[in-house]
Order: sequence, then C-alpha cells, then structure tokens
Amino acid sequence: MEIHTVTSGRRDEHTRSLSGRGPDLERLRAAVGEFAGYTAADRSWERLLLATGPRIDPALPAHRRALLAWLNAWGCRIRYPRDGEHDVFCAEADAWWARWGERLPGRDAVLAGLTDTEIDLLGDCYADLSAMPAAPGARPRSLGSTAATKMLHALRPRALMPWDAAIADALHGARTADAYRAHLRLGRRWARRLLAESDLGEEALAVELGRPGRPLAKMLDDYCYLEFTAGT
Repeated sequence: MEIHTVTSGRRDEHTRSLSGRGPDLERLRAAVGEFAGYTAADRSWERLLLATGPRIDPALPAHRRALLAWLNAWGCRIRYPRDGEHDVFCAEADAWWARWGERLPGRDAVLAGLTDTEIDLLGDCYADLSAMPAAPGARPRSLGSTAATKMLHALRPRALMPWDAAIADALHGARTADAYRAHLRLGRRWARRLLAESDLGEEALAVELGRPGRPLAKMLDDYCYLEFTAGT
C-alpha cells in the first residue's frame, strides 16, 4: 500500500507539471509524428468531411447523421435508431444547433485567439450538449462529456480541443462545464506559447511539424491523448 501511494503521488505530481507547461515544440513534434500512425482516426475524419463538405452544417439531417457516424467511429458508442424508432440524436442535435449555432465562435476562429468571454459561453454550450438526449431505448442515454467535446471540435476544429475521460480527469479532475472552460484556457496558453516559441503562424507551424493542414488544437489533442490516455 505504501508503494502504491508513493507511485500515485509521483504520477499526480508529473501530471500537474505537464498541465502547467504543456509540450514544447520538440515534444509536440514527437507526439504528432507518433499519432500519425493512428490512421483510423484520420480516415474517419476524412469520411466526415466528404459527407459534409465544404463545411459541417448540423441544420441538415444528412450532416447530423454523418456526425453520429463519426462520433461512433471515434469510440462514442451511441446506438443508432432501429426501424420505426424516433431518431433521438438527429432531433436533439437539430434543437441544440438552433439554440447554439449562432453563438459559437466563427468558423475561422483559432484556439490561440479565443477570448475569455467566448470560453465562458462555450462552457454553457458544452454543458447543454453533453446533457442532450442522444439515443432511444428503455434506458435512454445523454450524449456525454467526451462525445460533446468531440462534436464541438468537429464543428470548430481550429478552435476547440476535444478530450476523453482520461485527459479530462488527469488535467482537471472533472468533466464539468468549468473543467471544459479550464481545458480551453489551458490549450490556449499552450498554443500561444508554441506560436511564440516557433515565431510561425498556425499553418506554417503545422508544416514545420510535418502535419500540414492539421489544426494546432488537434495537434495538442494528439499530445494529450498520447500523454494521458495511451500513456506513451
């Protein structure tokens, strides 16, 4: 028991240290290079873009169905409606988009440029989305915290970092609206420091890191996934 306590304490100290400083350019380069081997994630993203191009519009039923397929490809396990069942996800996502679509940051927004006001509002947006009913059945389920951040990332890939349970719990100890706000503020701090360190814009930095076209918000998520979820 004593050995476990010491090990756990060191792990917590290590996590807090990483939370404060985040990746430098070389750590991020290593992370995105390693994550490039996770080809299934990129293929599912490409399928989503093909189904919804030139941009995702949740007001369109076909785009909502494509979002659900993409979320499930990313491990969210939201049950599809059976024949004759009400399509809960599509109906609720349509209603959520009507409430929030005009209040999200613009499509050209980037993580480093998010304002405190935008982040504060995004916490409320996330809370509403994560509580959204998502699947039919005797025990209906809500969308949940992980799927909510992934869907927000899909809608604003340059500005909004996703998370999974391991990332959220390691960095913030919770998956609440305040934790999501903290995650965006942490990512913003990391992004600004990396851009200053490199003296490059986001697109040029992605080229420099060997992942042209990849948003910095997603590259930081690649780092978080490998550090806190995969443990590499």
